[in-house]
Amino acid sequence: MHIAFVASECVPFSKTGGLADVIGALPRALAAAGHEVSVYVPRYRLTRIPQERTVLQSITVPFDDRYRFASILSGAGYPGVHFYFVDYPPFFDRDGLYGTSSGDFPDNAERFALFCRAVLEASKILGVPDIFHCHDWQGALVPVLLRTQYLEDPAFRGAGTVFTIHNIGYQGLFPPEILPLLTLSWDLFTITKLEFFGNVSFLKGALVCSDFITTVSRRYSQEIQTTEFGFGLEGVLKDRAQKLTGILNGVDYEEWNPETDRFIAAHYNNEDLNGKQQCKEDLLASFGMSSADTNLPLIAIVSRFAAQKGFDLIGQIIDRLALEEVLITVLGSGDKLYEEMFLRLARRVPQKFAVRIAYDNVLAHKIEAGADMFLMPSRYEPCGLSQIYSLKYGTVPIVRSTGGLDDTIDPWDMRNKKGTGFKFQEYTGDALLRTIHQALQVYRDPPSWQRLMRNGMSKDFSWKVSAREYIRVYERVHQQHTQAILV
Repeated sequence: MHIAFVASECVPFSKTGGLADVIGALPRALAAAGHEVSVYVPRYRLTRIPQERTVLQSITVPFDDRYRFASILSGAGYPGVHFYFVDYPPFFDRDGLYGTSSGDFPDNAERFALFCRAVLEASKILGVPDIFHCHDWQGALVPVLLRTQYLEDPAFRGAGTVFTIHNIGYQGLFPPEILPLLTLSWDLFTITKLEFFGNVSFLKGALVCSDFITTVSRRYSQEIQTTEFGFGLEGVLKDRAQKLTGILNGVDYEEWNPETDRFIAAHYNNEDLNGKQQCKEDLLASFGMSSADTNLPLIAIVSRFAAQKGFDLIGQIIDRLALEEVLITVLGSGDKLYEEMFLRLARRVPQKFAVRIAYDNVLAHKIEAGADMFLMPSRYEPCGLSQIYSLKYGTVPIVRSTGGLDDTIDPWDMRNKKGTGFKFQEYTGDALLRTIHQALQVYRDPPSWQRLMRNGMSKDFSWKVSAREYIRVYERVHQQHTQAILV
């Protein structure tokens, strides 16, 4: 089959979060399984394209006020994977992908509507796929357009659509006045289509119009059908439950593997853990804590600072945590409230606590390799990748049992020495602190702790496993379209 990915970011070209990692890795796994894959992403200011060339000089995209003309660029890819970049500088030649520190770009609806239309028009020339696999609200208009304005276009007669929700909290909400500007019919502004509490929801449009819906973990596929986690779309998802499944994100072990990681001080594996101590020393030095006692347990956080990630719970226990015999390193940025909370603690107890307000990929690798424990107390977490990286590095996760965190971490059982980490259910600071205390107790028993580390390191969350599940979904959708054509 030929699968075309439609997404707003992709490593190594552009990234703000885990979506980019998925779009960088899953197509390669599909190609390795024998499928042809195209990946369409915008060409941003930061995008660097190896062996860049223009494959389509001009794609016409109509808007209500005037036509726009975008180009399609290509560059070096992987065997079986073609990368295409929608180039329209007035929309994408900017410092940020979606906005600035002041907020979202006000023309995001136009930006990603142009992107989706350009993908469809380009595919007519570069090759219409069997499946358009679209991701999050930025790619959501592709299934909407295929069900409406392109419905009678014979070029797309056999093309199916799969839509993946990476985080339902981001829906692409815009005022209804945007519809005529995007040359979309007012017929779409109904409760059964794109209308969402008086606004237009790109995401809802994809949920209604796609042939099949996936999300990034089994548990999250269940959670988003509830009032607590559905962000107002739980009813739509319940109606489409027979066409909804959760497929856990994989990870790229070529990039995240302590045996080969080019960023860490020493290599190690689950047979020989000796290098991890050297990585711990190197990590502490990177944070200016070379004099710290390396026998103390080192708890790490790498995250976007937001309430979703459970930092309000950390705020509840931060003073008590500072009294524990632990070291803590934090890397990330986001809400000023949490940035200032961590910085205050670092100033107060610099011998125990260090923080770096930044996005730093190299330091993230050093943290995974050098820390003893990794903290993810999320309010909700569609999948999460950091806890999976942590398992591979023998860095024991402490997580809340929600979404992908629940699917990927098995609670430690001291009696039978099974499990890969520590989990808590109740969303309170006290529950989090109790779970940290459980982890610290096991840490004081080195044989049990090493068994716990090795349990996690032996787990396989590679994309090969997840790709097989996606292929089954593609085949199901493709078969439906093939039968419809025959009829």
